[in-house]
Amino acid sequence: MKFSCEKTLLQTAVNTASHAAAAKSTIPSLEGLLIEASGSSVVISGYDLKTGIRTRVSADVVEPGAIVLNARLFSDIVRRMPDDFLTFESGNSMNVTVTCGMSVFEIMGTSAEDYPEMPSVDYQKSITIPQNVMRSIISETNFAVSDNESRPIHTGSLFEISEGVLTVVAVDGYRLAMRRERIEDSEIDKGSFVVPGAALSEVEKIASDTDDTLKLTLGSKHVLFTIGETELISRRLEGEFLNYRQAIPQNTNFTIEIDRRGFMNSVERVSLMISDRLKSPVRCVFGDNKVRMQTVTALGRATDECEVKGSADDLEIGFNNRYMLDALKAAPADKLKVLLTSGISPCVIIPADGSDKFLYMILPVRLKAGE
Repeated sequence: MKFSCEKTLLQTAVNTASHAAAAKSTIPSLEGLLIEASGSSVVISGYDLKTGIRTRVSADVVEPGAIVLNARLFSDIVRRMPDDFLTFESGNSMNVTVTCGMSVFEIMGTSAEDYPEMPSVDYQKSITIPQNVMRSIISETNFAVSDNESRPIHTGSLFEISEGVLTVVAVDGYRLAMRRERIEDSEIDKGSFVVPGAALSEVEKIASDTDDTLKLTLGSKHVLFTIGETELISRRLEGEFLNYRQAIPQNTNFTIEIDRRGFMNSVERVSLMISDRLKSPVRCVFGDNKVRMQTVTALGRATDECEVKGSADDLEIGFNNRYMLDALKAAPADKLKVLLTSGISPCVIIPADGSDKFLYMILPVRLKAGE
């Protein structure tokens, strides 16, 4: 096999595919990248038996072929090469020579025949959505995906499509994030499926902040994201996802309107007393057009006030500071409504403009006297 291409193009492709290569595996080839050269392009693939990424780069292919190289080593080599045309050559002995300018590396590869075949997606239906919209949907929900493997279904986000509206929901037992977006190009009239959060994180990295389209193809066991010259294949998670509609309170007693940035700044200030070792809830008292916040740990005490619109009759409620900050940072609006019922009921955050584009729900922390 022999080909040459621009170093910067190859580096981007290698970095992208490397995200799906296994960091450590009992199958050594899974720690590598499959390099396939044919026609006028090179296809680079990474696969860890859960998620696969395949990306294509234009190249001058002199001799077609395929080989597997250690992902970390090959990525480091390409990254350190000078910005010039790179030449890649391998022989029957699995020796690989990578040349760029005055730099030459000789490394060993392994047979492409040992590389597990990436699953194919049996085409059912698909939706097409702008890449920047999908990026925002993922960034505004994926933080609430669970990392608890005892409930595997919640380590992913629920994608629900109905009447031209895509709803994405993530839950972890302490909070819920929901994002809605109308989609114009959908072959799916009604349906739902769950995509692992780890795969969605990679989609967010690959997608660009442009109106270029992303195609999501749904298979019976897998889902395929096509983003330009890159494909990401992920298995679907099976199981019963939380009935999020029943989990969200339908009736609340108090509505407080807040400025997202001002409220977030106050939470961040009182959070300075909190560390991984010294945890404490943020105690909030929702009074008349203001919220009083306080944290107390062995480091000391911090108090702050934030102006709001409305009153909750001095309702006192405690929050995990990180959960509240995650929701505030993700919310795609400057003005928000905080819906409250009691000190032990979930807090709901929605847009102040009355739309249903997003919703965040956070379970409160029980407060102890003197805390």
